[in-house]
Amino acid sequence: METEGPETSAGSTAAGPRRRDRRGRGQRGPAVQPLTADHRPPRPWSRRERFDRILLDVVNDIDVRWSDRLGLVEYAVEDTPQLPDDWDSGRVPLSSLVRGSGTTPTRLVVFRRPLEHRAADRADLEAIVLTIVVEQVAELLGIEPHEVDPRYPADPD
Repeated sequence: METEGPETSAGSTAAGPRRRDRRGRGQRGPAVQPLTADHRPPRPWSRRERFDRILLDVVNDIDVRWSDRLGLVEYAVEDTPQLPDDWDSGRVPLSSLVRGSGTTPTRLVVFRRPLEHRAADRADLEAIVLTIVVEQVAELLGIEPHEVDPRYPADPD
């Protein structure tokens, strides 16, 4: 009579349970050690977080170049604009610019959902966000948009 012991054939270990290698796709089960409370796996970015990152990158580039002329500007993201009930325009605002005065900073709000709706992919969204921010900053500075950022296309004259 044979005694039963741990299997040591291919696909199993002496200490752990046997795992099947279906269709030759490799080992099944965890590929890394379990995480402790101090270290959690990175979660995928939400659409809002991706949008915030795009806006932050654009704003940082522009703010570095123009902060001395812009003064204090607050940048914000809102999902959608709050439209009054009597709004009769067929257009949805993509951003809002409220000029500051005295100690009140200028506030530039970009509306995420209308911009995402117009973009086909991430590159398109980045281009739209750049266009919106550059045009609003150009309005604040009283200069042409292509002067604010070299990535903004100049008007062919």
